[in-house]
Amino acid sequence: MSNTVHFQARGRTVVGCTLLVIALGASVIACSGDDDNPLSAAPYDAAGQISFNGPKEAGEKADPDQPLEVVAEGADGRITDVTAMDAAGRHVAGELSADGARWHSTSPLAAGARYTVRVSTEDGDGAPGRKVLTFETGRPTAKKTLDVSFGPEAGAYGVGQPVTAELSLPVRDPAQRTIVERALKVDSTPAVEGAWYWVDDKKLHYRPKEYWPAHATVQVRSTLDGIKVGDRMWGGTAEPLTITTDDHVVAVTDAAAHTLTVYRDGEEIRQIPVTAGKPGFETRNGVKVVLGKEPFVRMRSSTVGIAEGSSESYDLPVYFATRVTWSGEYVHAAPWSVGSQGMANVSHGCVGMSTASAEWFFDTFQEGDLVEVVNSDGETMESFGNGFGDWNLDWTEWRTGSALTGGNPNATDPQEAARLRPTAV
Repeated sequence: MSNTVHFQARGRTVVGCTLLVIALGASVIACSGDDDNPLSAAPYDAAGQISFNGPKEAGEKADPDQPLEVVAEGADGRITDVTAMDAAGRHVAGELSADGARWHSTSPLAAGARYTVRVSTEDGDGAPGRKVLTFETGRPTAKKTLDVSFGPEAGAYGVGQPVTAELSLPVRDPAQRTIVERALKVDSTPAVEGAWYWVDDKKLHYRPKEYWPAHATVQVRSTLDGIKVGDRMWGGTAEPLTITTDDHVVAVTDAAAHTLTVYRDGEEIRQIPVTAGKPGFETRNGVKVVLGKEPFVRMRSSTVGIAEGSSESYDLPVYFATRVTWSGEYVHAAPWSVGSQGMANVSHGCVGMSTASAEWFFDTFQEGDLVEVVNSDGETMESFGNGFGDWNLDWTEWRTGSALTGGNPNATDPQEAARLRPTAV
């Protein structure tokens, strides 16, 4: 990919000098003319018009974390071309301003590298000048800090609530992920087996093998502060988190039987006639986690891609709405479909019930409680991205998302082996 920016020689301007400033600063090691300039066999030597603004002492090196910048000071001349390349032949991409007054790098420099910068200029008469500069980069003076934010907020939740970790910087390297994951500690009382899953380069989810125990205390913390994660990346701070769980509450919606059955700590406490998604709008199968509750929601078909004025369009006030996906799936009051509840599926994907039942459901369920749908013709709830579908991955699949197992669900983190599997005596 070319990193050279060319400009056509312009008309006459006021004759003057061109000043080269490299903001990252380094001493001049070599400079020379270049007879290959296409505009002249002998461009003038711009040595008296170009200078470095940086360290002056021998042996000092440029900071690779600082951008490379070339500036033409004054109105008498301009930069026409800049190329920067290291000894390995890797070019530094850059941008030249339209007036030729400034060029700056747009790709990072490497640490511990030797660079050659070739700058072409022209004076007011269009005569070309040339300067070749070389410099070396040292180790970076600035560190990148990898901070962690845990979720959800402190408080009480249902037994299905995953723990989340948001990283301030992306981590892609497997070895670096191992360092990060090993430092993210989750302890529960009673103790359970659990694991982190890398959802993407900046987000992790943690869940137990089974649901959290009822009335458990879950403490989350990071020991990453001050730990070197990788080149120029060091672990930063993280506020610890404590959450608790309440009763084990789960609702099972059987879309074929048109019923929703609620269980508390394994005991059935209520069965409710419902309607689920009709053909073409089937409710997602699988386990979902309650994301929040909204006493009133205005539901409009246009927000889910149904054209206004079409036979399927709607615009309805909805009460006692318990959200289970970010895309708009709720358990809610649907007084307009009471005649179909317990008999047929007529909704656009939500689970509808009478207003009285929806109010009871709204008061009974909280964030982290579980809502499972079975026997629907819909697809299975997404594992990530549309709420918490984490429980739709079985434990073997979940373990493959951990950096500590390297994709092997049967592997054990070496540092944890002694604690998990003590040798019998």
